[in-house]
Amino acid sequence: MHAIPSLGDQPRILISRLSHIGDCVLTIPVANALRDRFPKAFIAWAIEPPGDRLIKRCESVDEVLTVPKGWLKKPRQAWNLRRQLRTYAFDIAIDPQSLTKSSGVSYISGAKIRIGLEPPLGRELSGWLNTRLVGVSSDHVVDRSIEMLKALGVSNSEPRFDLDIPETAIAFANKTADEFHLQSGFVVLNPGAGWVSRQWENRRFGEVAAHIGKKHGLTVVVTWFGDNERLMAREIIQTSSGHAVMAPPSSIWDLAALIEKSHFYVGCDTGPTHLAAALGASCITLFGTTQPEVSGPYQKHFQSGSHIHLQKFYQSGSSRERRKAENVAMLAIDVDDVKMAVDRMVTNLGNRCGKKIA
Repeated sequence: MHAIPSLGDQPRILISRLSHIGDCVLTIPVANALRDRFPKAFIAWAIEPPGDRLIKRCESVDEVLTVPKGWLKKPRQAWNLRRQLRTYAFDIAIDPQSLTKSSGVSYISGAKIRIGLEPPLGRELSGWLNTRLVGVSSDHVVDRSIEMLKALGVSNSEPRFDLDIPETAIAFANKTADEFHLQSGFVVLNPGAGWVSRQWENRRFGEVAAHIGKKHGLTVVVTWFGDNERLMAREIIQTSSGHAVMAPPSSIWDLAALIEKSHFYVGCDTGPTHLAAALGASCITLFGTTQPEVSGPYQKHFQSGSHIHLQKFYQSGSSRERRKAENVAMLAIDVDDVKMAVDRMVTNLGNRCGKKIA
């Protein structure tokens, strides 16, 4: 890889990480590392909704550019996006996603230097559309993305998230806690996942919620987004023996405030889980078609025991195959496995703070 010419102290940088919520959360340290390296830079982030609402509160990002979903297949949208991006005169584009759609945004931005990942991590047409392909040795997505920045002279950057929860969301969490009488503490449980192959059974989650309530005296707040997840939450509550309640309709920041107020979080490999970890919450996470060392809650600098990962076996295959697979590996995780993880988490948290958490 040829050396990149000096960018000066005020480069104009585009981050192209379009989706999904969890992956966008895991890319926030890239923006912070760039800001540390180039304090006077103009940093923009191209992203699809609904992730744009999250990144708009990232202090290291000067401007969030909302990219319409499916723009590649709509010539008028593609042309309008190109025209918009060109007005920023970007010097460099960074593509941690390294797919056709993300590298396509980098390409039409007009940035002459476009950094992406080498194959096999760089996929589809990204190898043709990016100008500098970086090989990385790190396993976790966060570390990989930071390692990409070595092309810009960024090294030994400590990944940080620095999420700033709005006051309105904090008020939402406080109101929810008051309405459900959660002053003695609660646990957040989110059953959703973008792939069916990443989901566990609602009934099993209900049994875990009942265990949390009966043994540890903690109410479980089940969070959800959209009609399908609302139905999932309802089934969990119905099988929880009265120890779970449904969270009110919430935004991504409302969820963040609820998580921050809770004792710990339980869920699958999905966006809210990565949000929880970025906030510093302790997480119990179930894995099937993904691997915790690659895409689990980031814990490199967390205390031992902050996160508990559960996986009986890795259901391998291409990304497409794993996305369309049945949740066989997830269902191999027993209810008792999760109950024991809950007990261990409660003990870990109690030892850390020197008292019972419930």
